Amino acid sequence: MEARAVCKNVRSSPRKMRLVVDQIRGKKVEEALNLLHFNPKHGSKVVEKVLRSAISNFVNKSEGSRVQTEGLVVITAFVDAGPVVKRVQPAPMGRAYRKRKRSNHVTVIVSDIN
Repeated sequence: MEARAVCKNVRSSPRKMRLVVDQIRGKKVEEALNLLHFNPKHGSKVVEKVLRSAISNFVNKSEGSRVQTEGLVVITAFVDAGPVVKRVQPAPMGRAYRKRKRSNHVTVIVSDIN
């Protein structure tokens, strides 16, 4: 059985967030939480929140049976690009530079080892 959690419209570029998500893919849940908690990158807090939500979703999904989170593994974790907010910054000689403020969607899927 598996459970997933999604966090949408995170105000960070997808490229920076993928660096964090690549570290936890395929790891056990305890190890992934430990990596994220002590990672200095900004995106690690968001990914940790999504991972905790996926674990909670897994526990709620299997309410009839006893669940041990020690057996959970992050089977899939990926980042998709979200909407881009476009702004204009004044530039020399009457020009304007376009700024693209990117966002992303983080998805984490956990499953038991069975």
